[in-house]
Amino acid sequence: MAPATGWCTSLRLPRDHYVRCDSNDYSVHPGVIGHRVLVRADLERVHVFCDGELVADHERIWAVHQTVSDPAHVEAAKVLRRRHFSAASPVVEPQVQVRSLSDYDDALGVDIDGGVA
Repeated sequence: MAPATGWCTSLRLPRDHYVRCDSNDYSVHPGVIGHRVLVRADLERVHVFCDGELVADHERIWAVHQTVSDPAHVEAAKVLRRRHFSAASPVVEPQVQVRSLSDYDDALGVDIDGGVA
Protein backbone atom coordinates (compact mmCIF):
# COMPACT_ATOMS: atom_id res chain seq x y z
CA MET A 1 0.00 0.00 0.00
CA ALA A 2 1.43 3.36 -1.04
CA PRO A 3 1.66 6.15 1.56
CA ALA A 4 -0.72 9.09 1.38
CA THR A 5 1.01 11.92 -0.50
CA GLY A 6 -1.47 14.72 -0.68
CA TRP A 7 -2.84 17.73 1.07
CA CYS A 8 -6.43 18.94 1.17
CA THR A 9 -8.18 21.84 2.87
CA SER A 10 -11.31 23.92 2.53
CA LEU A 11 -11.47 27.68 2.94
CA ARG A 12 -13.35 30.80 1.93
CA LEU A 13 -11.53 32.42 -0.99
CA PRO A 14 -10.21 35.82 0.17
CA ARG A 15 -10.50 39.05 -1.80
CA ASP A 16 -6.97 38.74 -3.18
CA HIS A 17 -8.09 35.46 -4.92
CA TYR A 18 -4.97 33.48 -3.92
CA VAL A 19 -4.68 30.31 -1.84
CA ARG A 20 -1.56 29.30 0.06
CA CYS A 21 0.03 25.86 -0.10
CA ASP A 22 3.39 25.27 1.62
CA SER A 23 4.32 28.98 1.75
CA ASN A 24 3.48 29.55 -1.94
CA ASP A 25 0.47 31.48 -3.24
CA TYR A 26 -1.58 30.17 -6.18
CA SER A 27 -4.18 32.24 -8.05
CA VAL A 28 -7.81 31.21 -8.28
CA HIS A 29 -10.43 32.58 -10.66
CA PRO A 30 -11.75 35.74 -8.95
CA GLY A 31 -15.33 34.90 -9.84
CA VAL A 32 -15.47 32.68 -6.75
CA ILE A 33 -14.20 35.27 -4.25
CA GLY A 34 -16.09 34.82 -1.01
CA HIS A 35 -17.16 31.26 -1.84
CA ARG A 36 -15.96 28.12 -0.09
CA VAL A 37 -13.25 26.37 -2.14
CA LEU A 38 -11.54 23.01 -1.77
CA VAL A 39 -7.76 23.04 -2.29
CA ARG A 40 -6.11 19.74 -3.19
CA ALA A 41 -2.40 19.39 -3.71
CA ASP A 42 -0.31 16.38 -4.58
CA LEU A 43 3.35 16.08 -5.47
CA GLU A 44 2.86 17.61 -8.93
CA ARG A 45 -0.28 19.79 -9.07
CA VAL A 46 -2.43 22.15 -7.01
CA HIS A 47 -6.15 22.01 -7.86
CA VAL A 48 -8.86 24.30 -6.50
CA PHE A 49 -12.56 23.38 -6.73
CA CYS A 50 -15.68 25.42 -6.04
CA ASP A 51 -18.97 23.49 -5.87
CA GLY A 52 -17.26 20.57 -7.60
CA GLU A 53 -16.03 22.72 -10.52
CA LEU A 54 -12.30 23.14 -11.16
CA VAL A 55 -11.46 26.86 -10.83
CA ALA A 56 -7.65 26.66 -10.67
CA ASP A 57 -5.01 24.18 -11.77
CA HIS A 58 -1.32 24.93 -11.24
CA GLU A 59 1.92 23.03 -11.36
CA ARG A 60 3.14 22.71 -7.79
CA ILE A 61 6.19 24.83 -7.01
CA TRP A 62 8.69 23.47 -4.49
CA ALA A 63 10.57 26.74 -3.97
CA VAL A 64 9.40 28.86 -1.05
CA HIS A 65 7.57 32.21 -0.91
CA GLN A 66 6.60 32.21 -4.59
CA THR A 67 3.44 33.60 -6.20
CA VAL A 68 1.98 31.62 -9.09
CA SER A 69 -0.55 33.54 -11.21
CA ASP A 70 -2.58 32.23 -14.11
CA PRO A 71 -2.81 35.04 -16.74
CA ALA A 72 -6.52 34.26 -17.20
CA HIS A 73 -7.11 34.83 -13.47
CA VAL A 74 -5.21 38.12 -13.54
CA GLU A 75 -7.19 39.35 -16.56
CA ALA A 76 -10.51 38.27 -15.01
CA ALA A 77 -9.59 40.18 -11.84
CA LYS A 78 -8.91 43.33 -13.89
CA VAL A 79 -12.27 43.02 -15.64
CA LEU A 80 -14.17 42.45 -12.39
CA ARG A 81 -12.34 45.33 -10.67
CA ARG A 82 -13.10 47.68 -13.59
CA ARG A 83 -16.75 46.60 -13.61
CA HIS A 84 -17.02 47.12 -9.84
CA PHE A 85 -15.61 50.65 -9.90
CA SER A 86 -17.58 51.74 -12.97
CA ALA A 87 -20.82 50.56 -11.35
CA ALA A 88 -20.24 52.68 -8.26
CA SER A 89 -22.70 55.55 -8.12
CA PRO A 90 -21.50 59.08 -7.44
CA VAL A 91 -21.94 60.43 -3.93
CA VAL A 92 -24.92 62.77 -3.74
CA GLU A 93 -24.66 65.58 -1.23
CA PRO A 94 -27.75 65.76 1.01
CA GLN A 95 -30.02 68.79 0.73
CA VAL A 96 -30.01 70.76 3.99
CA GLN A 97 -31.74 73.96 5.00
CA VAL A 98 -29.48 77.01 5.26
CA ARG A 99 -30.36 79.33 8.11
CA SER A 100 -29.12 82.83 8.80
CA LEU A 101 -26.83 83.07 11.84
CA SER A 102 -28.86 86.04 13.12
CA ASP A 103 -31.74 83.61 13.75
CA TYR A 104 -29.57 81.92 16.39
CA ASP A 105 -28.73 85.30 17.93
CA ASP A 106 -32.45 86.07 18.21
CA ALA A 107 -33.24 82.63 19.67
CA LEU A 108 -30.55 82.97 22.35
CA GLY A 109 -31.28 86.62 23.07
CA VAL A 110 -27.88 87.88 21.92
CA ASP A 111 -27.60 91.49 20.79
CA ILE A 112 -24.61 91.69 18.46
CA ASP A 113 -23.92 95.33 19.33
CA GLY A 114 -24.37 95.28 23.09
CA GLY A 115 -23.99 91.70 24.36
CA VAL A 116 -26.99 89.87 25.83
CA ALA A 117 -30.40 91.39 25.00
